[in-house]
Amino acid sequence: MESTLKALRDGESVLDLSPRSTVSGGVEDIYGEDRATEDQLVIPWTVSVASGYSLLRDPQYNKGLAFTEKERDAHYLRGLLPPTVSTQQLQIYLLISMREKKLMNSIRQYQVPLQKYVAMMDLQERNERLFYKLLIDNVEELLPVKYGSIFRRPQGLYISLKERGKILEVLKNWPERSIQVIVLTDGEWILGLGDLGCQGMGIPVGKLASYTALGGCLPITMDVGTNNEKLLNDEFYIGLRQKRATGQEYYDLMHEFMTAVKQNYGENVLVQFEDFANHNAFELLAKYGTTHLVFNDDIQGTASVVLAGVVAALKLIGGTLPEHTFLFLGAGEAGTGIAELIALEMSKQVIKPTVLIGSLGVGRTFTKEVVEAMTSNNDKPLIMALSNPTSQSECTAEEAYQWSEGRAIFASGSPFDPVEYKGKVYASGQANNA
Repeated sequence: MESTLKALRDGESVLDLSPRSTVSGGVEDIYGEDRATEDQLVIPWTVSVASGYSLLRDPQYNKGLAFTEKERDAHYLRGLLPPTVSTQQLQIYLLISMREKKLMNSIRQYQVPLQKYVAMMDLQERNERLFYKLLIDNVEELLPVKYGSIFRRPQGLYISLKERGKILEVLKNWPERSIQVIVLTDGEWILGLGDLGCQGMGIPVGKLASYTALGGCLPITMDVGTNNEKLLNDEFYIGLRQKRATGQEYYDLMHEFMTAVKQNYGENVLVQFEDFANHNAFELLAKYGTTHLVFNDDIQGTASVVLAGVVAALKLIGGTLPEHTFLFLGAGEAGTGIAELIALEMSKQVIKPTVLIGSLGVGRTFTKEVVEAMTSNNDKPLIMALSNPTSQSECTAEEAYQWSEGRAIFASGSPFDPVEYKGKVYASGQANNA
């Protein structure tokens, strides 16, 4: 600890190998208040940060009057702050009551979105914690303001074709280590704007402004070129000046990225695909849906909200989903995603199968949840896992009997040995053209 304090006093940076956790085991809440142990002396650094006056100028870690007495001693803040120690909630109240209340009034008077954006970004650059707290407290009013649409300082990672073979190294350049959510765009299909190429960064940055409470978030733009001639001819364009990569070149880069993400951030990091064109959006979701935690807001997020609205509206218009006829104008990601989800919901309400037949050629697709759902609707569900060889069977005989509590009638394309369950031996049938 003495060496750490000396380094801080001398203006050196300090590296903490346990990001987003306190040095002595305390935990930081989403608003920056430290729930620390008694001997806690320093706030949790993500990678490195200065002390004293420089700390108060750092928008990400400055807590203003919320620094505790111990933190003020540890980080050489004595005399740089008034003596009062207050919570950030109180600071928000005071700021809104005084200076920030004036800011909110100014924001409400602005007619041009750019003016609202600049006002909010000024606050973010002064104190990022207060910026997000203000955003959370006024989410309905402030969320429509698109943050990050102008390059002021690095707010995310840019990965381009130039980084092929080095994507893992690029990810390690981001200072935050504990990443839970990545919003990824290739900028090809920004709603209402089209192909923005590298300038699509504002989309994941703005999207993550509403996700801050989740913890570590990282906006990433994958620059594979642009087909926007205006951008290609713009001398101030910051991205690759080439036509968009397609085919194998494109998917090889994406695969390297998805592999590197899991290597660097672990199995549970969520990758949200944002504003990809149809031909890539559905392909990526299908390809990585079984190996990564992935989500496409345009396909899945919009669909879930629309379905919820339709279901709620049925209370007024009457009937069930299958009794209504749906007409879609537009077959983009949103329209297709909505249609698929509505169809899935219909299938849950009107289809209660008594026989389940698998011939997909993909193993373990009859999951425990599937078998249990079949069993809940039938006293003796017939389950036929017909795919060969045994490794590709939709489920095993043992799984079918155990998950159905011995009630399933099971047949498979490849033979399974008899299964003993709760003292009874079950011999499954083989259903193929042999």
